[in-house]
Amino acid sequence: MRERGARAGARAGSGIGATRRADARAISALAVLAAGALALTACSGAGSGDGSGGDTEAPASATPAFAIDQDFPDPDVLRVGDTYYAYATNSPAANLQYATSTDLETWQVAGDDAFPDLPAWADEGRTWAPDVTELADGRFALYFTAQDAESGQQCIGAATADAPTGPFVGASDTPLLCPLDEGGAIDASSFTDTDGARYLVWKNDGNCCGLDTWLQLSPLGADGVTLAGEPTRLLQQTEAWEGSLIEAPVIVKHDDSYVLFYSANDYGGEAYATGYATATALAGPYTKADGPLLTTEITDDAYVGPGGQDVVAGPDGKDRIFFHSWDPAIVYRGMNVLPLSWNGSTPVVDLP
Repeated sequence: MRERGARAGARAGSGIGATRRADARAISALAVLAAGALALTACSGAGSGDGSGGDTEAPASATPAFAIDQDFPDPDVLRVGDTYYAYATNSPAANLQYATSTDLETWQVAGDDAFPDLPAWADEGRTWAPDVTELADGRFALYFTAQDAESGQQCIGAATADAPTGPFVGASDTPLLCPLDEGGAIDASSFTDTDGARYLVWKNDGNCCGLDTWLQLSPLGADGVTLAGEPTRLLQQTEAWEGSLIEAPVIVKHDDSYVLFYSANDYGGEAYATGYATATALAGPYTKADGPLLTTEITDDAYVGPGGQDVVAGPDGKDRIFFHSWDPAIVYRGMNVLPLSWNGSTPVVDLP
């Protein structure tokens, strides 16, 4: 299963604000019409990128095919038994779209909505960046971002279901996290530490309102759907390649290090990128790598705007990194899967 725990080897730019994926809703609608008609064209070039904070092996070929070749942004992956479940930001037809696979190569996109009815506090159409995890009692928790009907800002909610395919039902009549004075909250990701304690790592959506963006860590109660303490700020935008924001946090514990993956810059094009930081304690302090892990340039244009990442072990026990990137026409964001290995606490993405 996909919790960010010790057992694991595991979102954009210049003042875009809380509308960044709201704009993408229109793009998503176009993608539904376009995906069937657009054939993926080869992306040119091969070689190694410069300025990578982690190690990214030089691509031998720059013609990758999407693992899920349709609009499927901000992917989150959960393993239950021998089946992998991938979840993504809403489509025009579903609040929570999902797909399944047993080998991480062939994916079946479901035709139903795993979260058909949003709670009363949430408006339809802006259900972003889901995270699904299995709870101790065998149920499943969904952490999602949606527009708060009262304030109009994006906030994080929780829902539960008896199966990974839903239907998920809201756990509360109010958001789980909604710091309005910080611009709201988006991009929740779950993490379970070696002692069994559960956490959410998330971003305050400050770029909606001219504020800084912080990746923050909140402890969860044993039920997985309530908070158990105040948040701790982990990381904010500081580097030139990050633009005006960082987002999409995912924490993995590898050996004795906590590795915080994140995305940064303008999600709407080639500037979007993936980075990481490391710490010896969950609450930090985190030290950023010297440069990004995945960028359009590092991948020699094979993956345009790579971000929204997740990390999960594959059937062979080796880690994979899941992320979205743009199609060549910049119409939709498909899902990619690549091998991820480690050099100590340094992640190494094996490009094709």
